[in-house]
Amino acid sequence: MQRRTVFLAIGLLLVLFAAEGHPTEAQGSSVSFAKDVMPILQKNCQACHRAGEIAPMSFETYENTRPYARAIKAAIQSRKMPPWFADPQHGRFANDRSLTAAEIETLSRWADDGAPLGDPRDAPAPIRWPEGWQIAPDHVVTAPAQTIPAEGTIEWGYLLVPSGFTKDTWVSSIEVRPSSRAAVHHVVVMVRPHSSDVPANVVLWEQKQRDAKGTAPGQAFSSASRASRILGASGESVNRSAVDGPVAGVYVPGVPPQDYRTHGAAILVRANSDLVLQVHYQTIGKPVSEVTRVGFTIAKEAPARQFVTIVRQPASISDPKIFRIPAGDPNWPSPPLEAVFNADAELVWMMPHMHARGKDMTYRLTYPDGRTETILHVPRYDFNWQLGYDVAEPIKVPKGTRLRVDAHFDNSAAKRGNPDPTVDVYAGTQTWEEMMNPWFGVIVDSRLDVRTLVTTTAVQGGA
Repeated sequence: MQRRTVFLAIGLLLVLFAAEGHPTEAQGSSVSFAKDVMPILQKNCQACHRAGEIAPMSFETYENTRPYARAIKAAIQSRKMPPWFADPQHGRFANDRSLTAAEIETLSRWADDGAPLGDPRDAPAPIRWPEGWQIAPDHVVTAPAQTIPAEGTIEWGYLLVPSGFTKDTWVSSIEVRPSSRAAVHHVVVMVRPHSSDVPANVVLWEQKQRDAKGTAPGQAFSSASRASRILGASGESVNRSAVDGPVAGVYVPGVPPQDYRTHGAAILVRANSDLVLQVHYQTIGKPVSEVTRVGFTIAKEAPARQFVTIVRQPASISDPKIFRIPAGDPNWPSPPLEAVFNADAELVWMMPHMHARGKDMTYRLTYPDGRTETILHVPRYDFNWQLGYDVAEPIKVPKGTRLRVDAHFDNSAAKRGNPDPTVDVYAGTQTWEEMMNPWFGVIVDSRLDVRTLVTTTAVQGGA
């Protein structure tokens, strides 16, 4: 089940609540929509609950919000909304949209009091949300249209598209915009030097042998695929990990554009480079034509620091003898990811990624002086919400610091959304398989060769 499916389910719940009757206007209430509720909605809810976004209803006006007052109370008291999964005991995050106890009390009292409007003059000014592109791009690359079939298994594909940059360019933000979001699971954008041995504008598909249940043990990231050609020239390999290394941009439902300006940083795209788009399409019951565009803003001057987005995974993830989640196991410890930083850096962003059986994930740093710090703990991972966590203050990571990421998986019948708890599960690219991919973003000196920044070390044991 994807995030949009969860929103539809929650939307249906809200509609059912609303259908029981609109709350009547209360007289003399100390909590009003204009003065007390709207500021909370603007800060915590409207990013999704607005016209044209993924939520099925808008909370931008009193008229749109009032019918859902009691449903909002139920959703916030159960902590289903807003979605946020970081343990507050470990780290502070700038994009934390979770509600405080006082905010939950305010929204609940508003619903209990009949959802009064109050004095409209007390309301904050409406937020002018961006329409279309969120970053106002200076440069846009458009991939050729792809037809996504109505049914069947679609393996990952790799599409090389010329970047169009004719000189070395510092890019300050990137936004990936699919035209058919329902049929696009993700798009990852990488940059590689131009090479004439890979055809442009042609998707190279991974090739896997799957059994009747769709499993492909030992083929987590296929080295035999023609797709390995498209990454080979840049030193990357589909066999190591489809996105094991620095990436430029990513689209996953719910993840905002990558805006490096927030950190006073940018990424360097060399002249005449190619973009590699790793595409994961999903069928939706009807054929779909998809056109993916990638927008860039360009820095006016070279920055002192560059942003690096890195995706790593356990070295043993492709070994079915090691990475095998037993049928029915409610708390299987994954082999951890361990990596060492080979240069000074500042860690500013993390995004755990697993599939339907993912249970929890924890990021820990061990500094050169032996001190250990848990920088992110997600005790209740939810595959339907691909959340990134922006640290409130950059975490200084000296050279020699070790990053360890541990995760557990729940392959039992009690795990909601588990495709089949009766089978062993292996690593793979499809949603019924599993991943243990910790993403993280760091800032480093702009002169550093980012390919040498992090070294993954082989660790076989689980947590």
